[in-house]
Amino acid sequence: LNAFVLFLCEAPFCCQFVEFANAVSARADRLRPWHKAAFYCGMAAFPVMLSLTLTTLFGNAIAFATGVLYGLAALGKKGDAISYARIHQQQKQMDEEKLTGSLEGQA
Repeated sequence: LNAFVLFLCEAPFCCQFVEFANAVSARADRLRPWHKAAFYCGMAAFPVMLSLTLTTLFGNAIAFATGVLYGLAALGKKGDAISYARIHQQQKQMDEEKLTGSLEGQA
């Protein structure tokens, strides 16, 4: 069932014989990446909780991996090194100002 739902949402061309495949795929495409991540990971975790066997784990690994990839996509792109260096420099400067202010308050 999980594989069928995954095929309906991600690859509707594999389910051309199902009349509602394009409608399900269109609805799944409108979801945000973190919604898809939660749905796929939950869809994969449910059978594992019911019956923890090796075949259940392997059978739901693809759905869970798809959810993890959508979760990573929801986090967004990694920033560039220049912006990280600028943020680090600003935080260092603020820490030095706090340290200087606390030393002046003690004197």
